[in-house]
Amino acid sequence: MGRLFGTDGVRGVANADLTAEMALGLSVAAAHVLAEAGTFKGHRPVAVVGRDPRASGEFLEAAVVAGLASAGVDVLRVGVLPTPAVAYLTGALGADLGVMLSASHNPMPDNGVKFFARGGHKLADELEDRIESTYREHASGEPWDRPTGAGVGRVKEYDEGFDKYVAHLVGVLPNRLDGLKVVIDGAHGAAARVSPEAFARAGAEVVTIATEPDGLNINDGCGSTHLEGLRAAVVEHGADLGVAHDGDADRCLAVDAAGEEIDGDQILSVLALGMKEAGTLRGNTVVATVMSNLGFKLAMEREGVELLQTAVGDRYVLEEMKRGGYSLGGEQSGHVIVLDHATTGDGTLTGLMLAARVAATGRPLAELAGVMRRLPQVLVNVRDVDKTRVSSSARLATAVNEAEKELGETGRVLLRSSGTEPLVRVMVEAADLEQARAVAQRLADEVKSALG
Repeated sequence: MGRLFGTDGVRGVANADLTAEMALGLSVAAAHVLAEAGTFKGHRPVAVVGRDPRASGEFLEAAVVAGLASAGVDVLRVGVLPTPAVAYLTGALGADLGVMLSASHNPMPDNGVKFFARGGHKLADELEDRIESTYREHASGEPWDRPTGAGVGRVKEYDEGFDKYVAHLVGVLPNRLDGLKVVIDGAHGAAARVSPEAFARAGAEVVTIATEPDGLNINDGCGSTHLEGLRAAVVEHGADLGVAHDGDADRCLAVDAAGEEIDGDQILSVLALGMKEAGTLRGNTVVATVMSNLGFKLAMEREGVELLQTAVGDRYVLEEMKRGGYSLGGEQSGHVIVLDHATTGDGTLTGLMLAARVAATGRPLAELAGVMRRLPQVLVNVRDVDKTRVSSSARLATAVNEAEKELGETGRVLLRSSGTEPLVRVMVEAADLEQARAVAQRLADEVKSALG
């Protein structure tokens, strides 16, 4: 049986893979493991529980709350809020544990359970492993040690969470957004109320799309994975920019006034230079993954900003940021972490800071994002091969070396096995799109031949 915890909690099709029984059991297990680790020592434990608007989140939230309370944990239910809001409130309220029910950008039938440690930080892998082990042990029949009487947890609604989080977002901005018109695509998700409210309080004129969640329409043709509607709305309303979130609002992509996409690499570029100018870019360094566009790397070199690259996944970016004490990092997909103000990727905060830079400089977003030239990037997925041998094949190493020589300094090749699917990803960047396509296809054929 595979590991339940992935890179972002436990996910699956709600009521099939992720059942109410599993959500309850994982919550009880988390309470017991954290108690054994000494997290609750000397006080009555408290947990913050939030969710995105998926219909399945209603019964999964009930299961999580029941599990925690049955294990003696007091619960503050914050309702529908973004993942970064739950992380923030866990820290701000001094809670011992945070739980978010969401499957992020996944389609509506999916859902997930994600735990945060005290302070709003991701649980250590070792604790996740212990939670999973404890859950499996008791799922097979081992009885729990259960409190009774006054020892059971109490459940309260914490409606103040919305205002507390929005006030935090607006309060950390370097300047107001007066004079800007911004279109917000809420993905019919967790930021449908939060993001428009935060932008409005910061002074922007706000136009909204996809901000009417009904439990079934989350991510449905909208949000950061479907920018078509946002592009059209920005142009139609003559807005200065648009921002799009995913279902749990831990990421943000943008479009400029002409409706052109501004991806995570470009957002990082704009924020990095603004933070460098303000003296808040610690270590004069930005952290990103190996999938970042080569144009981003070249732009940072030109602007005198050091770039550190990690494996793919915002968890690896965050680990490197904490290790080196850096203040900015993120992914091309729009997961941007501003560690001075958030413990995880925060799409609303990212959009606000991007808009704040436009307002502060008086320059259009397209001009600011023009600091980097996005080089053509071609990605080919090669299926039905032995992905475990991708890094050890001498034949592939030779093929990659030859391709890199052909591409020169304005090209790049990356071969990596997928962490979630049985395939090898071939990524090629080049100054010319046709050259990138040709090299990518040649390497894909080589992978198929060498590992098939």
